[in-house]
Amino acid sequence: MKLSFVIPAWNEEKYIARTLDSVIRQVKKSGRDIEIIVVNNASRDRTGEIARQYPDVIVVDEPRKGLPQARQAGFLAASGDLIANMDADSILPEGWIEKTYEHFSNDPKLASLSGPYQYYEYSAPQNFIVSLYYVPAFMAHSIGRRLFGKGGIIQGGNFVLKRSALERVGGFNTDIKFYGEDTDIARRIQAAGKVKFDFSFKMTTSARRLQKDGFWKTAWRYSINHFWILLFKKPFTQSYTCVGNDDVK
Repeated sequence: MKLSFVIPAWNEEKYIARTLDSVIRQVKKSGRDIEIIVVNNASRDRTGEIARQYPDVIVVDEPRKGLPQARQAGFLAASGDLIANMDADSILPEGWIEKTYEHFSNDPKLASLSGPYQYYEYSAPQNFIVSLYYVPAFMAHSIGRRLFGKGGIIQGGNFVLKRSALERVGGFNTDIKFYGEDTDIARRIQAAGKVKFDFSFKMTTSARRLQKDGFWKTAWRYSINHFWILLFKKPFTQSYTCVGNDDVK
């Protein structure tokens, strides 16, 4: 199986090099057939220029600003059997690639694999407290799926989709602006296979959004949109705050 990393990036010149360095380092260690795609999503800083300095990185320019638009553009440009989605301010942990191959090799019916975030600005106790957010979401996913067929949990920025499953459900929903886009694909891709959330499948990322909007406000927005998508198939919140290079407008 070939793995394609898709990394949407809007004004991420401060973070993109560190992210790519971490991915390239783990790719070389793995020895696997892997491609890396950066989707330069209407950036007005040096994001695209920096990404193009890496000879092993494919840069796709997507002028329509929006996370689902960027994910879809990356998916269409990818050639892998597995589509790995991560953020432009994340650091790929040791062993993440091997866990991906292990899960999909052991379960042919698996359509989606995801796991939680851990934040590099936070201490271990702080990360533990944040991790408790995932417990009720996972329980609701498990109960809803078994009783009502309406479960679905994917952590945006830390998930892998089987290409054939994503093609079957028509790709990402570009009508969604931001909130709920991950829950939407989790809900729909269940028609093509299993949706798995593994608490040990962690992605290291930045806490910028939590720090900018506040933990409780952020948790509320993600939670209400998660359940709104599951119940009504559309997000509760249309507006969102962009988190990128604040020096560029």
